[in-house]
Amino acid sequence: MTAQSLLEVADLAVAFGRGPRVVDGVSFTLDRGETLALVGESGSGKSVTALSILQLLPYPTAHHPAGSIRLDGRELMGAPRRTLHHVRGERVGMIFQEPMAALNPLHNIEKQIGETLFLHKGMDRQQARRRIVELLHLVGLPEAEHRLGALPHELSGGQRQRVMIAMALAKEPDILIADEPTTALDVTIQAQILELLQDLQRRFRMAVLFITHDLGVVRRVADRVCVMQKGAVVERGPTEQVLSRPGHAYTKRLIDAEPGGEPVGTPPSGGAVMETEGLTVRFPVRAGLLGRVKQYVTAVDDVAVALRPGATLGVVGESGSGKSTLGLALLRLLPGQGPVHFEGHRLDRLRPRHLRPLRARMQIVFQDPYAALSPRLSVGQIVEEGLVVHGMAGRRRERRDRVGEALAEVDLDPAMQDRYPHEFSGGQRQRIAIARALALKPSVMVLDEPTSALDVSVQAQIVDLLRTIQARHQLAYLFISHDLRVVRALAHEMLVLKNGRAVEQGAAASIFQQPRADYTRALMAAAFELAADDTGTVRT
Repeated sequence: MTAQSLLEVADLAVAFGRGPRVVDGVSFTLDRGETLALVGESGSGKSVTALSILQLLPYPTAHHPAGSIRLDGRELMGAPRRTLHHVRGERVGMIFQEPMAALNPLHNIEKQIGETLFLHKGMDRQQARRRIVELLHLVGLPEAEHRLGALPHELSGGQRQRVMIAMALAKEPDILIADEPTTALDVTIQAQILELLQDLQRRFRMAVLFITHDLGVVRRVADRVCVMQKGAVVERGPTEQVLSRPGHAYTKRLIDAEPGGEPVGTPPSGGAVMETEGLTVRFPVRAGLLGRVKQYVTAVDDVAVALRPGATLGVVGESGSGKSTLGLALLRLLPGQGPVHFEGHRLDRLRPRHLRPLRARMQIVFQDPYAALSPRLSVGQIVEEGLVVHGMAGRRRERRDRVGEALAEVDLDPAMQDRYPHEFSGGQRQRIAIARALALKPSVMVLDEPTSALDVSVQAQIVDLLRTIQARHQLAYLFISHDLRVVRALAHEMLVLKNGRAVEQGAAASIFQQPRADYTRALMAAAFELAADDTGTVRT
């Protein structure tokens, strides 16, 4: 280790209770102005290592059997509370992974940013307000003066993340720890946040410890990288060297695991199993004591789609573009105007009791595998629930056999059906959600961001699974995502939405090769850092 390093972590170990070490022998240095990325899958120890720097792990459950953490030569391990109080925020700021969980839902953003200033800077209210507005302008929050009273739920995901960055920068720290700051964001917002962090780093000459599982982000922002597996650093070095010439088998696996490949088969040209010539969804805005409708917000505006057996329609766009609303409206889980045809039926004209028998044939897999599965039901009960509702269950032995078949189809052991969701990883939970849909033998599946909450290696596994299932059963997919790498690996056709309207639609390969709309090109530039030649053709 070098004497001039701003942060020195040596042989760090972390354990919880009497359990085994979850971090063991981690060492790295961080200098002013540089960005070090900690990379690895969930459970590799990245966040635990970062929280250890600020001594934020729960005491006395978590403890450090060994190791040293020095900031400018001062030991932080076991330091007095007063020292840590000064270091937290004053010297080291932290951006947490999920801003909606990290921000207090009951306090406006002025109070939450101001709390830091009052605590460490001793400012009065007027001074604090001026500084808060200055910080919000610094992080690019529009109309900052008018957003001080906003609560977290009134802001978009990107805006909430900007507020988190403003809080972390309030005291102009020497080190900024960014724990997965772009994971849940759209590609364009992700690009904006990364550009903002790099600009702020140059302005304040901060050192940045960047925690992520996204190797694309690492390539863009990091000077050096440490690859973590099972609590240990298995490879380290300059970013270009590690990602271009990896030496460890785990690093190679991470790089190879990024979603890739081609959609299954060739795009069918036959008739659609589900289609709409023009679907519109509007939500009423009510006001006044009696809640009268004052106006309508159009979430989906005259969008036409056709889902064909064995084909995938990828729907992309930023948050609020109407992607999920479109999928829910097609399944008649949200009311919409416009004809929706499914297997010879006009869904928009059917009453709920006539629609119900058709629901088994059109299923949905939701974004968050943690929220989509009831923690009170076993896996068997979760998968068989649809069979029972639709009268397809039969006797208990027959139900268990059907559930076992569905689990085996998603590469899970049928013997696991008596276990509960909390006993499974995120990728396994998503497989359970897919099994629940497959058990009903649908012809159409709406997949709403099914890979966004998963590690990149698990994403690749789910993509491969979806391709296999589609080829086996000739399923029609409506695949909703903001991750264009995953869409490219799955979609035969593509629909680009912006503010509820279709800005581009057609064969996915053609759109990826030569996007026509400026908005589509902006999405791809943000996702792939692509360049366009004079003919408009995009090249990686």
